[in-house]
Amino acid sequence: MAQAYEEIADELRARIRSGQLEPGDRLPSEADLIKSTGRSGPTVQQALRVLQAEGLIEKQHGRGTFVRRQRVRLQRSNTRHQWEKNRARAPERQRLATGATEHDTGLDVDDLVFHAAYREIEAHRDLAAALGVEEGTVLVERNYRTRHSAEPNPFTRVTSYLIRDLVKGNPDLLDEANEPWPGGTGNQLYTVGIEIDRVEEHVTARPPTLDEAEELGLPPGTAVLVVRKTQYDTADRAVELSDITLPGDRTELVFTTHLERW
Repeated sequence: MAQAYEEIADELRARIRSGQLEPGDRLPSEADLIKSTGRSGPTVQQALRVLQAEGLIEKQHGRGTFVRRQRVRLQRSNTRHQWEKNRARAPERQRLATGATEHDTGLDVDDLVFHAAYREIEAHRDLAAALGVEEGTVLVERNYRTRHSAEPNPFTRVTSYLIRDLVKGNPDLLDEANEPWPGGTGNQLYTVGIEIDRVEEHVTARPPTLDEAEELGLPPGTAVLVVRKTQYDTADRAVELSDITLPGDRTELVFTTHLERW
């Protein structure tokens, strides 16, 4: 037998899914729900917590509880790496027309808001080991955020690292003002004579930090997917490392493996 809070959650869920309550609509207040259902405050609060954990509703401080607008989903496939390599040598007009986020979301360039911030850091032990360099090697740390113009939260949190000595031959690669760069990192590396040979990605899942949950707009209890991506060149050097944090409620990872024929 369903518990009282489940009955309240079921009724509200049905109203949301049927369209009676649309994205952005305010739900009845807790006081109104207590009155209309004849249930106690803790029971109503538990029902709302269930719906919030499912990502169906969100509480806005000082305003009330609203039906959550569904966010644009991100489908990230491993086939994107060949697409990105092919694009690295494409004409500039073609590179300007679309980027990796558009590829993963189906949105247009004009739908997106992009932000980049660069700084130089010295490689600590973890980064030095991952990139195969000495501790203290100067890196260019690049932080990227891209969001849909109609949404407040970015699709991902990306921190990318380049070895400064490998890319300093093109001073434009050291200046965040040149972002968004048409053709992305693949084209940036191509301008200094580097060809990507392979990409390795390690994927894990974990609870978000408070900062991640707030920036990505995660419902309570939602995990994040964490990707560490390392790009190697044709000389088998690690030439770029990215730490990518993806919201678990709206990200799909797709892996396609082509097998040799007998």
